[in-house]
Amino acid sequence: MSFGFGKAGQSGVGVSNIEPVGFYGVPDIMTAGLSTRKVHVVPPHPLEASEKNFHDNKLRMEMNMLRNTQGLHAPLKMAMELKAARKVGRLPFLSSSNLMSDVLLGRDDQISFDDFLNPVEFREEMGQPHAIVEKSLGIL
Repeated sequence: MSFGFGKAGQSGVGVSNIEPVGFYGVPDIMTAGLSTRKVHVVPPHPLEASEKNFHDNKLRMEMNMLRNTQGLHAPLKMAMELKAARKVGRLPFLSSSNLMSDVLLGRDDQISFDDFLNPVEFREEMGQPHAIVEKSLGIL
């Protein structure tokens, strides 16, 4: 049994993982570039992908349930209303609360991280409204 270890007599194992070393014994960033940390980080938790796609999967399941119980018109009407709710126009410097889409999706009575972590009115990226509108119109 090897228990995942290589043979005892193998040479050159792990040699390809050595970074190019500069004059002072540290990796030379100017010639080798910055290394990404994703290579060295432990793989994400198996539930991470599931949690990222939770709302999309839930919406897809609800649309399938609507189609099976009420017919094809119900998910089409719901998708049309969601598209109209997300397309509501606002001035570029005003952010949307997405209340209409939250009501359509049934999330208006739930408290989530988005409600109290980094709300829109306390963000640091406030700009001058006139400059933002001019930039969006292509004047500036």
